[in-house]
Amino acid sequence: MGAIVAIVGRPNVGKSTFFNRLIQRREAIVDAVSGVTRDRHYGKSDWNGKEFSLIDTGGYVVGSDDIFEQEIDKQVELAIDEADAIIFMVDVESGVTGMDEDVSRLLRKVDKPVFLAVNKVDNAQRESDAVEFYALGLGDYYTLSSINGSGTGELLDALVEVLPEIEEEESELPRFAVVGRPNAGKSSFINALIGEERYIVTDIAGTTRDSIDTKYNRFGFEFNLVDTAGIRRKAKVKEDLEFYSVMRSVRAIEHCDVCILLLDATRGFDGQVQNIFWLAQRNNKGIVILVNKWDLVEKETNSVKEYTQKIKKAIEPFDDVPILFISVLTKQRIFKAIETAVDVYKNRSKKIVTRKLNDIMLPIIEHTPPPAYKGKYVKIKFCTQLPTPYPQFAFFCNLPQYIREPYKRFLENKLREHFDFSGVPITIFMRKK
Repeated sequence: MGAIVAIVGRPNVGKSTFFNRLIQRREAIVDAVSGVTRDRHYGKSDWNGKEFSLIDTGGYVVGSDDIFEQEIDKQVELAIDEADAIIFMVDVESGVTGMDEDVSRLLRKVDKPVFLAVNKVDNAQRESDAVEFYALGLGDYYTLSSINGSGTGELLDALVEVLPEIEEEESELPRFAVVGRPNAGKSSFINALIGEERYIVTDIAGTTRDSIDTKYNRFGFEFNLVDTAGIRRKAKVKEDLEFYSVMRSVRAIEHCDVCILLLDATRGFDGQVQNIFWLAQRNNKGIVILVNKWDLVEKETNSVKEYTQKIKKAIEPFDDVPILFISVLTKQRIFKAIETAVDVYKNRSKKIVTRKLNDIMLPIIEHTPPPAYKGKYVKIKFCTQLPTPYPQFAFFCNLPQYIREPYKRFLENKLREHFDFSGVPITIFMRKK
């Protein structure tokens, strides 16, 4: 489990280029899996074997400079709150600007490691021009060029030195994170679940610094609930900034086994909720979707079936996800929701015996082999589940490079048909025999 690093700075200093450069090695691997690169502002990277999550805070700001003034304050606030280390990017071409000074004023008060990165330094002249950034009062700086990558190594070496070692606590208990947009009913859901206080076994402050893990024992299950709802709201950061609610979810999602994604039936499965969904999917977490406030929806036009179809359409191709309609207010189906989360948790840690897997999958493959590619036939000889915390399968064949995405999806669908992996992302690798 990695630490979180935020990149801040005014527009056009090259934050996104830098961000893309750092995550491209990873994303190419991670995203080749499903071909989704939805929110480009959050990714994982690693350096010298240390993994960290990277947030590009700049991707969300639109509008004129004066709007930007307020925005950048919010971004920096957020970075200060959420990140373990901050990269502050400036640009040698424009030198020190008023906005850079504002940002550095905020950053000087922080007790977190701040790295001043001077971008667009690609020759000796610019190297000496960079000296003026000492004026920002942030001490030493790192010069780099995010276009060609020179200098990024030194910065990353220094960065990973200071990142905290975040130990995965070996908790035997499943961790469920309740996530969703502001006002979807997360707190009420948790309160309704707990009912009277006596159900709480213990409160442990979560590793996630902001979210509280509460250990519950109820309906015969014991589990930890990671509550993101109660994360302190900063009056300064207006919650209408959708980006922030996603950022708040990032940590909770990374630290859980199953995401309980709560949405407001009257608002629908909109872009923001989808972002949180894909974030959970990319992190290979189990997912349960709860449609809350179903009691407020006009039923004539919106049947459960239609509403479910709509959501499934939006989350293709990963649509094997439980969707429950609940009302936190009337407590309708909220316990069913937890039971479903427990099932998903079990599905995520399910291990299928290799022999059984082959007995079922090989005849299917024989019946529908991969399409020939450039006149070459692909033969799949054997498959096995990898010993990872979530379901990954390796299929061994003579020409792994010729197997295309649609066939992998076909295999995934067959696995889902025969073994219950509802609510859990599956990864399929083709390996050379």
